[in-house]
Amino acid sequence: MSVFLGLPTDATPAARCDCRRCPWYAGADAEPGAVIAPVCSGCNSDCSYCGCARAETVQTATACSSCPIRCGSRTDIKAWMADIGETLEFDDVVLRSRLPEGLPSFIPQVDGSGAGDLDAALGWPAYAVGLRRVFSPQTHAIYPRWEQAATAAEALSLPATTLTVLSGYGEDPLVEAFWTARHRDRLLDRLATLKFDLVLTPNYSIYGNWPRAEHLINMRRSLLLAEEFGRAGMPAVPNLYWFRLEDLQRYAAWIVDTAPPAIAINLQTVRENKNWESWALPGLSWLAENIPAGLPVIITGLSRRDRIATAVELFGTRLILISQNPAQYALHGAVMTSEGRKDLQARVPDAFASSVRYLASLLPEGGN
Repeated sequence: MSVFLGLPTDATPAARCDCRRCPWYAGADAEPGAVIAPVCSGCNSDCSYCGCARAETVQTATACSSCPIRCGSRTDIKAWMADIGETLEFDDVVLRSRLPEGLPSFIPQVDGSGAGDLDAALGWPAYAVGLRRVFSPQTHAIYPRWEQAATAAEALSLPATTLTVLSGYGEDPLVEAFWTARHRDRLLDRLATLKFDLVLTPNYSIYGNWPRAEHLINMRRSLLLAEEFGRAGMPAVPNLYWFRLEDLQRYAAWIVDTAPPAIAINLQTVRENKNWESWALPGLSWLAENIPAGLPVIITGLSRRDRIATAVELFGTRLILISQNPAQYALHGAVMTSEGRKDLQARVPDAFASSVRYLASLLPEGGN
């Protein structure tokens, strides 16, 4: 944590989202001596939680125990700040990692079963698998099938030479459980024994109606997990989520200082055009202009031809795309084509191979 003489040592976000007293506020109207590090331009005006029971009266402190949102009014906010290193800055996060050689520009994501049968008709160089297929949302532990495998490739019934990617994204309860369990029973060390060739670390959500403190904590957690995966010996890439321009600017500064092997962006939940146009596309465009020109960008969740074309225009040959659509379509005998989905009642492996080749053809160098 950064230390400045004469400034407060309590680094917790201010209760009731009081920016003037918040140690992370960057505004000119902060109280004298209140700022530790200016990383936030102010509270979120769209927040739906500013009138919570805890904020209204300190007598209802038990309300915090059932609240999924972290804010300065929580009774346990100091514990949360201790858990993330007592800072909301990125400066102390250091990532030592690298990308494996031979990654194709398109990587299909499979559900963890039958991958060997799918690959028999394709012979693709890399496959991804989602976190929920490896880490159980019920037991908060690695599934026994994965525990018993020597490598991720073996667990997926793929050739030993096939590259495997752990796509660490999931619904909020899953990634929150992973955060809590990551130091229990040496979870990260056990994942490391599976020898994934690449890990895209879990991303923690940033919703528009959440308090700004939750945004700041979750952005730091996503970077911290990348560092922790790396320390456990896994090639890791951090996921970037943002809400404001200042978030992107902080990421860009961190990238210059830290030189990660790549950055990852999860767009699986960006389905509606308004979210694409108001959040995803402006952020992607800013990153394309402001991160180092050679830095690979791994995007998960793009499947529409027009959006893929936009991503290619922005990032060119450094773009790597991961999608589970080929596997999902293939289960119904459908394939992805330039005219859209076609229900051909094809054999699952054949449908899968056709869709993978189609998506790869939309990317520079054609994938495999």
